[in-house]
Amino acid sequence: MSERENLRRREVLSGFLFGCGIAAAVIDLFIFHLGLQWHHFYDLSTPRVAITTDGFFHAFAWFITVWGLFLLADVRRRAEVRWPRWAAAVLTGLGFFQLLDGVVNHKILGIHEIRYGVDLLPYDVAWIGGAVIALLAGLFLLRRTARAD
Repeated sequence: MSERENLRRREVLSGFLFGCGIAAAVIDLFIFHLGLQWHHFYDLSTPRVAITTDGFFHAFAWFITVWGLFLLADVRRRAEVRWPRWAAAVLTGLGFFQLLDGVVNHKILGIHEIRYGVDLLPYDVAWIGGAVIALLAGLFLLRRTARAD
């Protein structure tokens, strides 16, 4: 693999990780866990365990966000960042994380729901549907920016 290809892959990985981190730390944690208090990362135990798992999840989310930013800084040091491609990778990462969370954590593992005490269908459609739209839009834009190379 050439140095240029390696930098472009790192550029996309940087955006992807940053997007996953933003989805986890900002959208899921800040809005649904802390702001609305609809759920915690692990709701199958005591409130103390739920808050503790939120803390570990929060740490992981910021770790991957910062990892993405360090990769971005490295790419930017070596070459010019193609911001439209990076933004497409961010959108892809955001959609990927939300889809993974909605399908795996909410539906397969059942470690938490989006919200409790309500009909989940509209929430699941919005969560998973929004994730699919973001993921597909990000992949479309990644493909489109790759052709521009």
